[in-house]
Amino acid sequence: MAAPKIIKVKESNTELKALLKKSSNLIVPRLRMLIELKNHGETGISKRDLSVLVGVNHNSIQTWRTMYEQGGLTYLCSHRKTGFRPSVFTRDEHNAIEGKLKDPMNGLRGYTELLNWIEQEFGKDVKYNTLLKYCIRKFGSRVKVARKSHVNKDDQMVEAFKKTLHKSVGKP
Repeated sequence: MAAPKIIKVKESNTELKALLKKSSNLIVPRLRMLIELKNHGETGISKRDLSVLVGVNHNSIQTWRTMYEQGGLTYLCSHRKTGFRPSVFTRDEHNAIEGKLKDPMNGLRGYTELLNWIEQEFGKDVKYNTLLKYCIRKFGSRVKVARKSHVNKDDQMVEAFKKTLHKSVGKP
């Protein structure tokens, strides 16, 4: 079996622990690795034992050790994660979709019709699943929902029905 790789950690334990308290969850295991390397000092520790102590995969330990050797603490603590992808829809498009979904008289029978409406209205080519997940996440919509009112309902006929209903039941 090969001897463990010995890495000299330049930073002190107190400095590493202070940095550990104010760093993000992505950087915490990397700093814990440095603390364990510092604790084992001259004897060194294998990447597999170190991975058990830190609680990550041994391949991550190997990558992080190489990063620390190449660029030090600043390179180890940097990451290339940029954040979330920008939204497919602008704020105006979002408001228009929200209005279309919340309108009880809109006549949409599903997400396919909404997708066609978006293509006509905004000229955007959006995938079905993208629209489906967006509507569920942002508006809480469901695939099949009962409408508040029928699309072809005539309001005058409803009023006439209510007037005749009261007379036939015998209420004033």
